[in-house]
Amino acid sequence: MSKAAVTRLQQSVAAADRDGVETWMALGSRIFEGGPQRPRQLKEMPSSAGDLLDPAQSHGDVLVQVTAPNERAVLEASERVVRKAVGWRVRWQLDGFRAENRAEAGKGLGRNPFHFTEGFGNPGTEREVTDRAIVRSGQGEPDWAVGGSYQVVRIVRFATELWDKDSVREQERIMGRRRDGRWLDGTPSGEQPNFAADPAGRVTPLDAHVRMAAPDRRNSPPLVRRSYSYDRGDGDKGLIFSCFQRDLEQGFEAVQSRLEGEAMAKYILTTGGGYFFVPPPGDAWIDALFRN
Repeated sequence: MSKAAVTRLQQSVAAADRDGVETWMALGSRIFEGGPQRPRQLKEMPSSAGDLLDPAQSHGDVLVQVTAPNERAVLEASERVVRKAVGWRVRWQLDGFRAENRAEAGKGLGRNPFHFTEGFGNPGTEREVTDRAIVRSGQGEPDWAVGGSYQVVRIVRFATELWDKDSVREQERIMGRRRDGRWLDGTPSGEQPNFAADPAGRVTPLDAHVRMAAPDRRNSPPLVRRSYSYDRGDGDKGLIFSCFQRDLEQGFEAVQSRLEGEAMAKYILTTGGGYFFVPPPGDAWIDALFRN
């Protein structure tokens, strides 16, 4: 991919940042063509156990994400980006929303299609966010990538009709939390439970989602998540899972490996998404990326 093409796209994305709209672009592995400037962990997202990835809504050279307070603002900004992105074509696109979107103790919370509030596992301060999500010098990454972040996007279809046949109590045992975020052992949502005190899983089942994702909640996975619900209106609804980390192997990939065999697996199906790298703020990274 040429420097001029990347520069034009970066400019079109930056130009859409106005009136409460936030946009950013992230680079896919194929844009680097195996060159030395590729972030060292960036690759095409592999298929995990139980995935059924649709090529039509997976991967891509560049991810452009547009967020805004309302649907109309997102639509208008997206159209501006596409119109100005000469030489690029849309591979796939999906609209998302955050039901009951709010912030508590510095954490962005929202309700997912399974009726559960999520986001409690995120850090509550900017320093902690930076520590988990932003690439540092000395990590073995190309110089231009320092200050950037690995972004994982997964389109996860939820079997909501099947899920809703279960009792709320059963749903909470599968998830490992109450719907409002409280822990099954009574620990408040803003604190961390001691799973070691429940080795047999009598209170929080051993195959509960939150327990398998992070068996030691006092050492949370080094990632920051920001997911969105989607509803295509034909029974296809679910979550656009998105997370950011400075290290893919220690972040998303470690969590995904632990989740194999979780009780929730029969209710979800990942159908698309990809691995991407969000460059550092500004545009100085473009010159550094294409420097011979």
